[in-house]
Amino acid sequence: MSAVAAKTDRRFRRAHVKPGRKRRWRTVAKPLLLWSAAAAALGYGVYRTSVIVADAHVLLVDRIVVHGNERLSNGEVMGVLGGLRGESLVWTDLDVWRRRLMASPWVRDAALRRSLPSTVDVVVSERRPIGIGRLSGEMYLVDERGVIIDRYGPQYADFDLPIVDGLSAAPAETGSMTDESRAELAARVIAAVAAKPEIARRLSQVDVTDLHNATVILNGDHAVLQLGEDHFLARLQSYLDLAAALRERVADIDSVDLRFDERIYVRPNKGRKSEVRSTK
Repeated sequence: MSAVAAKTDRRFRRAHVKPGRKRRWRTVAKPLLLWSAAAAALGYGVYRTSVIVADAHVLLVDRIVVHGNERLSNGEVMGVLGGLRGESLVWTDLDVWRRRLMASPWVRDAALRRSLPSTVDVVVSERRPIGIGRLSGEMYLVDERGVIIDRYGPQYADFDLPIVDGLSAAPAETGSMTDESRAELAARVIAAVAAKPEIARRLSQVDVTDLHNATVILNGDHAVLQLGEDHFLARLQSYLDLAAALRERVADIDSVDLRFDERIYVRPNKGRKSEVRSTK
């Protein structure tokens, strides 16, 4: 039987099939996963390296250098910050140590800065006492906001400061022993008088019991001088200019009211007020 040649049917040819989407995503995802794994490994390596470096001896706090302190000794600062030595310079929380230092009543503000390789610089801003507050029979150094710095004693004998009365706060108002508004009034009086050192040296006592009428007493003069709540230096100067003439008229003066500028009212001891016109 002879073979019969048949024509090839083109309908049975294999068509060119495009790869499905799933296979394409696998092709893309595999390199991405490899790169992600490599990046994670690199990140972990960097982290571990930073931890090792941070814990290295050269990056442990070895020196604490203090600047700006005058009344607060280096030893007192180190007593607060002593535990900082040996801490990691990189990881230790300096804000925590700053808050501990701020708890000292002498410290108004403080800044702690890292300095490579193993040093922490501490810059201290101290409170400035404006006077010696008399509170419940005790004497304290106080600043312009009425913050009690320390109990006044022989160690502060070099301070030439006036005694300040009337600072006590109302018991139910705050937990503080002093009233900030009264302290601010006292601070304004003292700052104004400081412009004339010869008068400032004579300022012996300031009383701010009345928030609208500060009174003062000068060294060598027992008269109580009422200054009101402004023009403190000008009113004190006017009194000093007239003091000799006033004593010619009133030998024993209890108080002098200087709040009215053009008129000065003098109260003799155990007597009535007498008016004196200012020549200014």
